[in-house]
Amino acid sequence: MKIETTPFKDLLIIYNEVFSDHRGSFQESFNEARFRVETGLNITFVQDNESVSGLHVLRGLHFQAPGAAQAKLVRVSRGKVLDVVVDLRKTQPTYGRYYAIELSDQNHVQLFVPEGMAHGFHVRESDTVFSYKCSRYYSPQSDRVLRFDDPALGIDWGTGPFILSEKDKNAPLLNQLTDVFF
Repeated sequence: MKIETTPFKDLLIIYNEVFSDHRGSFQESFNEARFRVETGLNITFVQDNESVSGLHVLRGLHFQAPGAAQAKLVRVSRGKVLDVVVDLRKTQPTYGRYYAIELSDQNHVQLFVPEGMAHGFHVRESDTVFSYKCSRYYSPQSDRVLRFDDPALGIDWGTGPFILSEKDKNAPLLNQLTDVFF
């Protein structure tokens, strides 16, 4: 496991070792003890989620309100996405800025997303399987969304057309959010 820091506090890129031979490949996608030692973070993941999405689906930007916020460890087990996070932590110099990275079944990159960030992704290949671990259970009453195309964020999602849920299409802008993190 190799950890790379980003300009955002506690947002980490994780590279796992992949073993390949004539049969295929193998990787240890998560090991709690190694994760804690390598990252210095004491996170317990309580829920695993997986979505399957078609080409051009855009999911996000999702987060849970303070008090129910989730840290996430995200990866793509099939296909490719542009993965994006927006920092909603007002005390951080990166507040209101975004970070984007490509995650795919070819690069085997994982992203650790700390609490206080909105998260979303744009699918770049058909039938992409996106998997993630969460540090807190899903809470419908704490579920929040930030508008993916907020001009204040300036996120370059690539070319559309984007396939969105109604919730994501009608999400508030950053300056309209009431649930931000301090």
